[in-house]
Amino acid sequence: MEKIIIVGAGPAGISAALYAARGNMDPLVVDNGIGALEKAEKIENYYGLECLLSGRELYERGLAQARRLGVRILNAQVLGIGGFDTFEVKTTKGSFEAESVILATGGKRSTPSIPGIRELEGRGVSYCAVCDAFFYRGKEVAVLGHSDFALHEAEELVNLASGVTIYTDGMEPEFSREHPIAVNTMKIQAIEGEGRVEGIRLQSDMMMQEEGQEQASFMPTDGVFVALGTAGSSEIARQMGAELTEKGHIKVDEKMESTIPGLFAAGDCTGGLLQVAKAVYEGCQAGISAIQYVRRRGKES
Repeated sequence: MEKIIIVGAGPAGISAALYAARGNMDPLVVDNGIGALEKAEKIENYYGLECLLSGRELYERGLAQARRLGVRILNAQVLGIGGFDTFEVKTTKGSFEAESVILATGGKRSTPSIPGIRELEGRGVSYCAVCDAFFYRGKEVAVLGHSDFALHEAEELVNLASGVTIYTDGMEPEFSREHPIAVNTMKIQAIEGEGRVEGIRLQSDMMMQEEGQEQASFMPTDGVFVALGTAGSSEIARQMGAELTEKGHIKVDEKMESTIPGLFAAGDCTGGLLQVAKAVYEGCQAGISAIQYVRRRGKES
């Protein structure tokens, strides 16, 4: 069993890893890429930088520093985290058990600009299959996404729903393994329903010759689960039952601990300033707090 698993390898995640490594915790970092830091063309307002660095250069320096301290880095995508007392971190490269987890994968992703999604949130549009699958027993549901995160959400639903279809909204599927779940790659025109979700309106590639317009087809469904891209920290925390703020960030205390004991968060996913300096501080605090949590568990056992 791992002592500490850190999800994310940006400033917050690597800072947490550095402190965990120096605390003799031998942390495992799950890295799914650079994330929002790549958008930073030049960084000049962070302490100690003699010359300008790009976000990617800072990211790569952080990885190199962690590796020098012996931090293990797994290049994989986290699909979800479950468990009680200890945590099971499910990734595209297997599952790992841990005493403590630090979420540091950045901020909450924006909702896709598909008409009907925001209007029907909580009325058939959901962002968490683990949370809401029970409400769709024997019903037809859709999962919106094209990656392993969407596939994972669909697999959570198949045991309860009467039918599950993954809609990629025109994107090419990027699943890492074979699966029996139906996939529709057509572009989505809208999510429709009076009061709650009733179906998905799709756009056909065929043109109606008489009207010169794209022909749309309506696919009845009782629920739509949004699972675009990869699972961010807020999505993972929500799946686990951790409390979020009104703005959708992970609610943490001064020790960066969430409302679930042993689950910590740091960086953009906790809200506030979207700055490297803030992410580094929170990663440091989360790393120290996770060390204390694991040591306390050891004494109690």
